[in-house]
Amino acid sequence: MVNEKRLIESFMELVRIDSISREERNLAIFLIKKLEDLGLEIKVDQAGEKVKSDSGNIIARLKGSVKKATPIMFSAHMDTVVPGKNIKPICDGEKIVSDGKTILGADDKAAIAALLEALHIIKEHNIPCGDIEIVFSICEEIGLQGAKNLDISSLNARMAFVLDCGGQVGEIINAAPSQNSLKIIIHGKAAHAGSNPEEGINAIQVAGFVLSRMKLGRIDEETTTNIGIISGGKATNIVPDKVTLEGEVRSRNEEKLEKYTEQLKKIAEDTAQEFKAKAEVKTNREYYCYNLSADDRVVKIAMKAARDIGLQPELHPSGGGSDANVFNKKGFPSVDLAIGMEKVHTVDEYILVKSLKNTVKYVLSIINTVTSGEN
Repeated sequence: MVNEKRLIESFMELVRIDSISREERNLAIFLIKKLEDLGLEIKVDQAGEKVKSDSGNIIARLKGSVKKATPIMFSAHMDTVVPGKNIKPICDGEKIVSDGKTILGADDKAAIAALLEALHIIKEHNIPCGDIEIVFSICEEIGLQGAKNLDISSLNARMAFVLDCGGQVGEIINAAPSQNSLKIIIHGKAAHAGSNPEEGINAIQVAGFVLSRMKLGRIDEETTTNIGIISGGKATNIVPDKVTLEGEVRSRNEEKLEKYTEQLKKIAEDTAQEFKAKAEVKTNREYYCYNLSADDRVVKIAMKAARDIGLQPELHPSGGGSDANVFNKKGFPSVDLAIGMEKVHTVDEYILVKSLKNTVKYVLSIINTVTSGEN
């Protein structure tokens, strides 16, 4: 039933529309028209005003014909990372890539294209289903901001399937980590680098010692730490009095998350004190972990739907967060599903046409599983 030509053209049209975080408006306008043409009711919330985006989250509803079926929601995000402007997709018939100067944007427009195609098929073949809600969120790539500001109580759905993970279609993310962000500001003392450097305290040098004492990268199978941004200094002839380190700690274990966050904080503070500098450390909880079992209904549905179309469902923990983290924290059972996107957030990003088609089939199979009540 999947119209491969339409699916590919839809995906390539979507990635050509620039939609980096906080600039999703043009894509939102395009999607609203598409969804309205497919007969869905559309609402755009006020999340954009709260996170300084030019669009809110799109909430679309398809009224189902099977009243007894549990209402469900599918979710994908509209924003992309940089470099994500002027994307030129190239398809060789089996694989879609960018021209190598930008990302492709399969994260997460492959999911959007698959959902649009599934809706086309439901309409064309008059497929029976219960109520379906589609949420296209904003600002996912900069801290799941759209999902955080989505009013879950406004939804009729009872569970969500988030299409936003790499890996083969059929892989189910049943566990994902919490994340704390870290901002470490090293305060030294400015001085002229040539005339009286001994009067200064070099904040960059202190930061170097701080970094050398931190264990970064993979801590264990469920915990990672990283410092990803360093900035500071004003000129080569000034002993720098301030440098900022920005990073994160992730873990699927809350105790470990707090332990390693506190460890990095203490290293920064103790090292700075040793050099008569000062470390100001700010931490923030970006999102919370979720852990689902094979017995949770949303997981059981995802597993059965995969098997019904010949895929081998596999449960996997993830090292990354998604809107599913936010939805689960809000008490809304949600699972993240792989859609076959590869090498995301790089100019080498790609997706196979086969994966696009399988995602459409998977969405339809999930709908069928819920509609038939076989879960």
